[in-house]
Amino acid sequence: MAYNQPYENKPYPDAGKLNATKVKKNEKASDYFGEIAIDLKNMKGVEVVDGLHIFKLSGWKKVSKSGNTFLSLSINHYVPDSPVPMSKRAPVQQDNDDSIPF
Repeated sequence: MAYNQPYENKPYPDAGKLNATKVKKNEKASDYFGEIAIDLKNMKGVEVVDGLHIFKLSGWKKVSKSGNTFLSLSINHYVPDSPVPMSKRAPVQQDNDDSIPF
């Protein structure tokens, strides 16, 4: 499916897919391409960081009837009760135990 062509099937709200690029025209060409249909009416409480709307995505690897592998995408509508800003989240602690022999 090319970007300028209409959907082959009716799009589902807050869902989309990424298809593997079969022939890359240059080394910087994307590995996957696709679309996602976002129903903005249902987007309440979306996290905004520096003016950017952050959407959580989920994906499933699937195979079409014609045998092509693709990723099926969905937007996760989970909104935490009190989101913690990225700047106030606790840093991830790394285990640096040099006594482990491997």
